[in-house]
Amino acid sequence: MHTASSSLIQSMNKIVKISPSDYEPILSYFKKTKLRKKDYLLEASQTSTSLYFVSTGCLRMYFIRENGDEKTTYFALEHWWIADFLSYTLSQPSSFYIQAVEKSEVYELTNENQERLLAAFPNLERYFRLNLQHAYGAAQYRIKYQFAFNKEETFLHFKSLYPQFVQRVPQYMLASFLGLTPEYLSELRKKKN
Repeated sequence: MHTASSSLIQSMNKIVKISPSDYEPILSYFKKTKLRKKDYLLEASQTSTSLYFVSTGCLRMYFIRENGDEKTTYFALEHWWIADFLSYTLSQPSSFYIQAVEKSEVYELTNENQERLLAAFPNLERYFRLNLQHAYGAAQYRIKYQFAFNKEETFLHFKSLYPQFVQRVPQYMLASFLGLTPEYLSELRKKKN
């Protein structure tokens, strides 16, 4: 079933040391789910009751503007977490969709199981806290770059941080995430090749 090679256990072990005898008990709080490309974990108006750890694949979070345009706000690759944290924390309907960009496998942790997990393994509080701090810090820098960089600099900076990502995600999703049109992103890619 689950082993020490679990990407989730590996992720946890980078931050807090877990005894091998605790691997199975920890993983028992999670549900492993396989997703096909374009499958949804969350749709707007649903209440988010789970956090998702991406074991393999790529997911995105987006919302739909009144004019029908999709605006991607977040991507999660392997070893990243994804959720509508406000909906999850406040038990209120989400305004986001969470969708598989490609075939993916996730570990789902419900709110109830997270409470149980942290009661049974209090050292994992540190793991979750540091992950949230990292995600919050990344969000702060993303906002800074939106104000500090022009559109071309935004793309170049993102490409320098995540070169493999730029090739992996469909252009229209990446353009939406970076605040560009797909056509302008195409021009930038041609210009830099």
